[in-house]
Amino acid sequence: MIMMLLGAPGAGKGTQAQKLVDKFGIPQISTGDLLRQNVREGTALGAEAKRYMDAGKLAPDDLIIRMMDDRLGKDDCAKGFILDGFPRTVPQADALLGLLKKRGLALDHVLSFEVPEAELMARLTGRRTCPACNSMYHVTANPPRKEGLCDKCGGVLIERSDDNDATISNRLKVYRDQTAPLKDFYGRNGLLCEVTASPGATPDMVFETALAIIGRKG
Repeated sequence: MIMMLLGAPGAGKGTQAQKLVDKFGIPQISTGDLLRQNVREGTALGAEAKRYMDAGKLAPDDLIIRMMDDRLGKDDCAKGFILDGFPRTVPQADALLGLLKKRGLALDHVLSFEVPEAELMARLTGRRTCPACNSMYHVTANPPRKEGLCDKCGGVLIERSDDNDATISNRLKVYRDQTAPLKDFYGRNGLLCEVTASPGATPDMVFETALAIIGRKG
């Protein structure tokens, strides 16, 4: 099974991705993780990416696509995978089609997690992150058992520097600008399914909705 997750910052996409990993036993692949892993392991692609990152620039599409091509060839992707954060643009979506086609593969599901923007703002301004293990919490919706400390590893939780109103508003605008064309792109191919994550819906409720959609499409 090959699926892609779309969703604005704060939509809970990362939480749902992990639930899908646990359910189907296939890896979650994100461009951010790929970049960090390649830099950490000192690969040739990582060295190239680091030059851009050190200069404060985004890694170009060509580099991201080569990293993705390498990642999809790993053994743990043989039974499928979950794409999270890639593609971000229509040119990247076109490139992904080529990567999959050369392996005789195709996307099965594109799930777009839809949350009202006011709810996204509330979620992001209350978000707390563990820098040690990347676990996510929220001061009201999903607080840790012990205030300020990660339940999983005991790390000190932080508020990300970009979790403020002005920055969040800009990130949501960027997402709208980039993702609206992607939704049209996959909608035309009959792949897009919207998962409504209305205020008050728990992560488990959203997950059950996602599973029902996956089940209907087979």
